[in-house]
Amino acid sequence: MTDFDAVHERRGTGSSKWSKYPADILPMWVADMDFPAAPEIVDAIRNRLEHPMLGYGVARDELRARIVEDMASKYDWSITVDDIVFLPGVEPGFNMALKAMLEPGDGLVVQTPVYRPILNAAGHWGLVRNEVPLRATEQGYVMDVDPLASALARSRALLLCNPQNPTGKVFTKDELTEIAALCEKNDALIISDEIHCDLLFDGRRHMPIATLSKETANRTITLMAASKTYNIAGLKTAFAIVQNKEIRERFAQSRLGMVDSVNILGLEATLAAYTHASDWKARMLAYIQANRDYLSEQVASRFPAIRLIKAEATFLAWLDCREMGLAPDPQAFFLERGKVGFSAGSEFGAPYGDYVRVNFGCPRSLLSEGLDRMERALAAN
Repeated sequence: MTDFDAVHERRGTGSSKWSKYPADILPMWVADMDFPAAPEIVDAIRNRLEHPMLGYGVARDELRARIVEDMASKYDWSITVDDIVFLPGVEPGFNMALKAMLEPGDGLVVQTPVYRPILNAAGHWGLVRNEVPLRATEQGYVMDVDPLASALARSRALLLCNPQNPTGKVFTKDELTEIAALCEKNDALIISDEIHCDLLFDGRRHMPIATLSKETANRTITLMAASKTYNIAGLKTAFAIVQNKEIRERFAQSRLGMVDSVNILGLEATLAAYTHASDWKARMLAYIQANRDYLSEQVASRFPAIRLIKAEATFLAWLDCREMGLAPDPQAFFLERGKVGFSAGSEFGAPYGDYVRVNFGCPRSLLSEGLDRMERALAAN
């Protein structure tokens, strides 16, 4: 059984998270949890390695059927095995979708602040990025309908992130219905990054936007993966669900020699995750929800000038440090003075330079150490 409190040395393992900074820096940036993968997943990989051939992989029928069952049981979503397109990642997936379905000069709506690859995607394909900010309230982050309607009126697609990174917002059914109606009105494609869909807190349930109606499903490319939930991102395996056959065929054809086949061990790991690792997931979710609550309490008591709205999902916290006046910016300040590496707010949109994103998907002792480093940095300022 996984001990989520155990700290494992990751330096020297080729970990991107732990290789970015010198050894005296505590990394709390990229969305990579510091927990071992579920034993069931490790066992599945080990069992696959009993066969010495590791050629190109293809998803087995069992995995496709498992995903169909998963969508039905979790979301009452009826899909077929043919609706699934396997990919080496969600990021390649939304770039494939933009290349396949839009033309240079078309508008693309993104809701900010947002994960940098989503923010940057329009620029890869000569698209016009139309940003619509989410608004912070005491009740959480909300979307304002009028700016979204205005942006969609001059756009061909919406690149949705739900649950949202970095705010941890979970879009409600009413919000998703409003989004779907606006996209229908403007004949806009919906590309929905739902990679954090299993990481919801406080009893919330994820709702894929494609489940709202047949019409919405017919204009939606949904992107999912086991990678964030089960901490297996390095195995480079994801999938799209595209129920519109014409869109699915255009999407699949847009690989164009750039998006390769999927990691054969990642396919095995994904099957094991969805089939055998539900107990691990439940215990992990309870642990990171407790971390979220601890982080919120500590920020409120130690750093009252920092605004933190509790994440509704993900293992990421979005800290508003504007009142702190930290130079040259909070990320650089805490990196240089506190030896703790957060994600810079500017990565999520130009207006967010005074924010940082914090990864709390780690043993409690590491989270506590990160807070202590912040406190020491501010005390010495």
